[in-house]
Parts: sequence; structure tokens; C-alpha cells
Amino acid sequence: MRKINIHEAKTHLSRLVEEAARGEPFIIAKAGKPVAKVIAIDAPEAGKTRRIGFMAGQIKVPDDFDRMGADEIAALFGAGK
Repeated sequence: MRKINIHEAKTHLSRLVEEAARGEPFIIAKAGKPVAKVIAIDAPEAGKTRRIGFMAGQIKVPDDFDRMGADEIAALFGAGK
């Protein structure tokens, strides 16, 4: 994560806030010591990223999914000989 000194942060605050809102957080430092972290409000909390169901409604599973390629698989295992 980028570390920005407080003077630069004051000078470029609008641009830095826009970048943080796009998902590019940064740390403001005073005399090289980190004092504040700027992140987007809707950014997930550390360690709380939701993975299960994150693509809900974006993928369609075909009705014949469990039968797809059945003939080819059977042939690979010598079925029908």
C-alpha cells in the first residue's frame, strides 16, 4: 500500500480520495510514521471478504450438466465393448 506524506496528501487530496474510492487505498504518514489509512467506505473489512455466493445470478448451469460428455467418458473407460 502506498504511503503518502501529509503535505503531499493535503496538496493532492481530491485525486487521492478518488483513487481510494476506486479501490486504491493509501496511508498518510507524518514524518515517515503512518498515522491514517484512507480506504473506500464500501471496501470489505480486512479478513471479512465474502467468497461463497459472490457470483450468484451470474452463471447458469445447463439442465443436462450431470450428463454432459457421458458418452465420451464411457468410451474412455471401455464401456460398450
